Amino acid sequence: MSTVIETVDVDVPVDVAYNQWTQFESFPEFMTGVDRIEQLDATHTRWTITVAGATRAFDATITEQHPEERIAWKSDEGPQHAGVITFHRLGNTTSRVTAQMDIDPEGFVENVADKLGILDRRIKSDMERLKHFIEARGTETGHWRGEIDRPNP
Repeated sequence: MSTVIETVDVDVPVDVAYNQWTQFESFPEFMTGVDRIEQLDATHTRWTITVAGATRAFDATITEQHPEERIAWKSDEGPQHAGVITFHRLGNTTSRVTAQMDIDPEGFVENVADKLGILDRRIKSDMERLKHFIEARGTETGHWRGEIDRPNP
């Protein structure tokens, strides 16, 4: 299992950055390899991704969500990964978005990509594209501000 941590500062208020992140259907516009995300209900998403030319689908569960603070998830099947996105107010019009992901690469190609640092660079590029995507818009494409408390062990 590999851990990737990437941070980007965006020139939008923290509520705009958070609201945009809750719009999972827009992820293909700034995430490489993400073909489609469907929001099934308040806590479940279905992802279709392409990795090394192979298309894969998996479901993920949002395990915690607190507006303008954090969103955490874990995959339910398929490629094993989990993560948390945190949002920090730096000023009235500037925010910091940090992604921390634990990824367990499947197969030879994904393991090689992980060892060569390709996954790290891909996530860093995705975060930079998020920055450009939201700053160019100046506003979010929508929002969902529900609370999901961390499950009890």
